Amino acid sequence: MKGGNHNMQEQQELIIRPYEETDFPAIHQLNEQEGWGNLVAKHQQTKAAWQGSNLAVVAEQDGQLVGCLRALTDGAVTLYVCELIIEKSRRGTGIGGKLIKHVHDLHPGTRMELLASSTSRTYYETKKFRAFYGFRKTYEE
Repeated sequence: MKGGNHNMQEQQELIIRPYEETDFPAIHQLNEQEGWGNLVAKHQQTKAAWQGSNLAVVAEQDGQLVGCLRALTDGAVTLYVCELIIEKSRRGTGIGGKLIKHVHDLHPGTRMELLASSTSRTYYETKKFRAFYGFRKTYEE
C-alpha cells in the first residue's frame, strides 16, 4: 500500500520549471478560459511575448500545465510580473503564491511590481502587495 500512496504523492507534486515553446497551447487555453480576449486575439504577439520574456515559468501537476507566470526583470531593482494565471479548478491551492515566491527567490534583491484587475486586487493584497499609482498607454493611443 505504501508504494501506491507514494505514486499518488508523486502525481500530486507541483513542478515549477522554465517555460518552453511547447507550453504555449496550454497557456493560450488558460487565457481563453480566463476571458483575456486581447491575449487570445493577438495569439502570435502573445506567443512572442512568452518567448521574449527573460523570466517565464510554468507550474505542472498531474502531468498537466496548471499555472504560469511571465515576468521581466533587470535582476537588480525591478521584477515586473506581466501575467499570472492559474487554472480555475486549481485556484486556492497555493499554486499562484508558489509561482510568485519562485520567481522572487531567483531575484531576491528586486522589488516585485505588477498590474492587477479589480477581480485580482484582493488576491495580491493577501500576498502583502501594496497599491501604487501607475499609467498605461498603447502605441495607437
